Amino acid sequence: MKKQLLFALVLFCSAASAQKKYTASWASIDSRPIPAWYTNAKFGIFIHWGVYSVPAYAPVGKEFDVYSKYAEWYWNRLENDTTNVGRAFRHFHEKTYGKNFKYRDFAPMFKAELFNPSQWVDLFVASGAKYVVLTSKHHEGYTLWHSAQSPGWNSVDVGAHRDLAGDLTHAVKAKGLKMGFYYSLYEWNNPLYHSNVHRYVSEHMLPQLKDLVTRYQPDIIWPDGEWEHPAGTWRSAEFLAWLYNDSAVKDDVVTNDRWGSDTRNKHGGYYTTEYDLEGDKNVKNKKITHPWEECRAIGGSFGYNRNENFADYSTPDDLIHVLIEKVAKGGNLLLDIGPAADGTIPVIMQQRLMDIGHWLKINGDAIYNTSVWAGAYASKHPGVFYTRNGKDLYVLCEQYPSVPLKVSGIKKPASIILLSTHGAVSTAYTGKTLTIVPPAFTPKSGRYAWVFKLAGALD
Repeated sequence: MKKQLLFALVLFCSAASAQKKYTASWASIDSRPIPAWYTNAKFGIFIHWGVYSVPAYAPVGKEFDVYSKYAEWYWNRLENDTTNVGRAFRHFHEKTYGKNFKYRDFAPMFKAELFNPSQWVDLFVASGAKYVVLTSKHHEGYTLWHSAQSPGWNSVDVGAHRDLAGDLTHAVKAKGLKMGFYYSLYEWNNPLYHSNVHRYVSEHMLPQLKDLVTRYQPDIIWPDGEWEHPAGTWRSAEFLAWLYNDSAVKDDVVTNDRWGSDTRNKHGGYYTTEYDLEGDKNVKNKKITHPWEECRAIGGSFGYNRNENFADYSTPDDLIHVLIEKVAKGGNLLLDIGPAADGTIPVIMQQRLMDIGHWLKINGDAIYNTSVWAGAYASKHPGVFYTRNGKDLYVLCEQYPSVPLKVSGIKKPASIILLSTHGAVSTAYTGKTLTIVPPAFTPKSGRYAWVFKLAGALD
């Protein structure tokens, strides 16, 4: 027995010592597998919350493009944008607050007095989300924790006088969800960034980012604001080598691809798209080989925009159809909410999340832990998508089918059910082609989209 225990100990020590060490090169960093928890999760909640949540304004309307409608860009639009977009921001600001009111004057008004992290997380759980990504620091440089690199410009020193990042992290992890942080590499108005970017990276950005990781041990690091410099300037591969080798989260942490002007859809962790503006052309009608994630807001803005009306928000059908499409193509959906400065989540956003959660409670087996079915790209049915989980195939229909559906290249399923009713479905199987004849009614319990489960249809 002693020899067996000694042998087991030797094997354990050998495995530990043989654990791969990553070097500060993209060839090495990119060889790290993305932890399976992330690719299985499929649905997460993005949160944009900061000083910009006080003015909570951006223009709306067809004359403005997607990026123009981002309320979290308020400071930059106010001072640096000479286009019609910037003029819209300045007109609102001067009319509402006066010409002499500076952006930093908003910080004491970011009080978060009604912020209840447990209530937030209860909503996230009810939505069916499996992970959360909070803006720890947006491009304005204001941090939601007591950062030594941002004295007087963080949520503990001014505004809420509270560790918002820490309080939410504790609540999220207590409910079993994964917790992540968005972090902007650059800052619009940091003097050191503009005078000496290399000192900024060494003395401000890297220490701040490592402090965030060490304090809260996040499951996701979601960088952004990388586009002004290549990854070498940001020393991104160096940071990732530390993250994957030496940090407390080295085994399970996940990162995205926004590490430099030269890294999107090339390096880092999972690839990212935003309102389908970047990269979706790379996944359309192609077999997915790399994990990726679409991020978008429920409305047009990531940060809360008081100027948005009901018509500016996506419907439950829209959002669930986006989730289905992205997951069927091998991606995740990171859906954003923009809380108000007082810490409340706008009711329409709560309602949308509850609608998604209701649908997922019925149809979640077709979303979570699934992967791409290669045969989907031969489908001739518009608005119909497919996912697979092991030997089971799921047929996801954005509209309730009015005609029979044909699915080719599969085995005869052991059983076929409509998930919203768990009732049997009439079918015919000939020459590896299955014909599904939908029941002649629309099941009310399966609103927004309908899913057929074909058990045992795949090898």
